[in-house]
Amino acid sequence: MKYKLVAIDMDGTLLNSDSKVSNRNIETLHKAINEGIYIVLSTGRILESALYYSKSMELKNPIVACNGAIVSCEDGKDIIYEKHMDIRASKKVMELAEKNNIYYHFYDKDTFYTRVVGDEIFKFYQSGDEKFKKQRINTRVLDDPIGFLETEKPIIYKFVFIEDDKDKLLSFREKLKDIENINISSSWSNNVEVMNEGVSKGNALKHLCETLNIDKSEVVAIGDNENDISMFKMAGLAVAMGNGDEVIKEHSHIITDTNDENGVANAIEKYVLKM
Repeated sequence: MKYKLVAIDMDGTLLNSDSKVSNRNIETLHKAINEGIYIVLSTGRILESALYYSKSMELKNPIVACNGAIVSCEDGKDIIYEKHMDIRASKKVMELAEKNNIYYHFYDKDTFYTRVVGDEIFKFYQSGDEKFKKQRINTRVLDDPIGFLETEKPIIYKFVFIEDDKDKLLSFREKLKDIENINISSSWSNNVEVMNEGVSKGNALKHLCETLNIDKSEVVAIGDNENDISMFKMAGLAVAMGNGDEVIKEHSHIITDTNDENGVANAIEKYVLKM
């Protein structure tokens, strides 16, 4: 099979444990691009962060960000596809988080909105304030997030809820299921993510492939967690990371090495470039 597109998750997949991309991974991505293969970063991250990494690697390919809520061209200026949160659903989600005392933030293309700024965001993104500035990510602290929502009606692509108490987090996730017009997922053991109904990496990838006239059988998807499952269902070859969650491995065709062992490069070389 001649593969034409490789969709790659970032955290826990392309990025190693230090949130860096190895030289070997970068070299392999460019080998694939030189063969005419699209390399598409497909991440839950805010768009500006994905753009930062894409530009630093000189990929010059489309990007899927915010768990599929937005698909952009290489420079971020032209949007191929987007689907933001419904305002009424957003308010219900916020009210539930406030009632259950769950930390959360939400974002548009380039700005984090949060009631509290600090370790929660930086731990989640594995980066400090200086890296936020380098990635051109803004942070806006809100005294009254619900009031802000009602008055300014911002575009929201994704909510992230973080809680280390797994029972509390699971209970909160169950309660979220009573809210209409949302999609619920997770990218890490201590988080829950909420997007608009129908938003997923898989649906975004489907839209992008239709735009590029690429059949799903010609797609490779590489990921490590629950929010990558929809992407795996849209791929002819689904590759789980060796460090990935068991749930993603159950939905994969093959399992590659870990993110600290150049698992992405090894999979692309073996199955895409046939090296």
